[in-house]
Amino acid sequence: MTAVHLTTPSTRKARSSFNAGRAAGKVGFGLAVFALVSPAILVFLWMLSLALKNEVDNMAFPPVFLPNPPTTANFYDVFEKNDFLGYAWNSIVVSFSATGLALLLGVPAGFGIAKSKASRAAALIMIARVTPGLSYLIPLFLIFQWMGLTGTLTPIIITHLVITVPIVVWVMIGFFEGLPSELEEAALVDGATIWQAFRYVALPLARPGITVATILSFIFSWNNFIFGVVLAGRTTRTLPVAIYNVLTFEQVSWGPLAAAALLVTAPVLLLTLLMQKEIVAGLTAGGVKGG
Repeated sequence: MTAVHLTTPSTRKARSSFNAGRAAGKVGFGLAVFALVSPAILVFLWMLSLALKNEVDNMAFPPVFLPNPPTTANFYDVFEKNDFLGYAWNSIVVSFSATGLALLLGVPAGFGIAKSKASRAAALIMIARVTPGLSYLIPLFLIFQWMGLTGTLTPIIITHLVITVPIVVWVMIGFFEGLPSELEEAALVDGATIWQAFRYVALPLARPGITVATILSFIFSWNNFIFGVVLAGRTTRTLPVAIYNVLTFEQVSWGPLAAAALLVTAPVLLLTLLMQKEIVAGLTAGGVKGG
């Protein structure tokens, strides 16, 4: 027999109300996202406008938003008056070194904290992460000055570990806590050591978390300003410090300043856009497993 579906007026009314509620929810969600994202987009567009205008238009009142005509002179000015490529190389060396060392130290630390359920150690890692960098800067500066390392890349890499290691440890704790303990116990029963269980069982399963930790550590290291401006020498400054070098005592050149800021922001912005799926998937997996 064929089933007969009767649609009553009350059913149609309930269905239309449900569809209207869903549409309103989507509109509300879209407006909320727009309200959160629009300030950042506006700031980025304004910075792009400053970079593509000459200094006369940048100082005009009322402000001129659209460059007429656009100019790339500000970007050339950044490269001509600063060793921008040298600073870029310093940032690459510092960020990759700090991220690599953080993974080397943080991934095993996250595994140990997760499996030993050391909640106090996890809380200490979080405190280290949220503590302002200035709290570490003065004693570290005195130590590096005593060792004669100020003005080199070594102290910058070491100080960036204050940023990158807590990120790696905290992300990896969530992933390792969510891994089935039966897998590691089976490896230990079969005669594997704890390090072999970590290397051959836990590490491959935590690859999404390692990807997320790597990306976040690199971004935070790349964007750090305070350690580079204090510890770096004239030839070992990183890219965020290059923006500071654009400022002069005579005036603030908004065009070159905005161009330098765009050049510094572009690598991490592209990295975030290219890897956004991996970041979201990794954070979601870690949140679900650790929950």
